[in-house]
Amino acid sequence: MTDAIASAFLLAGAAFFFFGTVGLLRFPDVFARLHALTKADNVGLGLIVVGLAIESASPAVAAKLLLIWLLVLLASASVAHLIARAGLRRGMRPWQK
Repeated sequence: MTDAIASAFLLAGAAFFFFGTVGLLRFPDVFARLHALTKADNVGLGLIVVGLAIESASPAVAAKLLLIWLLVLLASASVAHLIARAGLRRGMRPWQK
C-alpha cells in the first residue's frame, strides 16, 4: 500500500515539473515564466520528496530529504527575485494584454 501512495506522490510531482516546463515554453515574458517555474518546481519537488520520504528506510533519510527541499525553496525564491530584478533594471516590463 505504501508503494502505491509513494508512486502517486512521485507521479504528481513529475506532472508538476512537466506543467512548469510547459509554462516556461508558452508564457510570454520572463516574469510569467519565472512565476510558472518557481511555483510548479517547488510543489513538484515537494511531492517528490514526500514520495521518497514514504519509501525511505529511516526517519533520518526523510529528514535529510525535507532539509534539501527547504534549501531548494529558499534558493529558488532568491534566484527568481534576482532574475526579476535584473530584468526590471534592463528595462523589461511585464507583459500586458
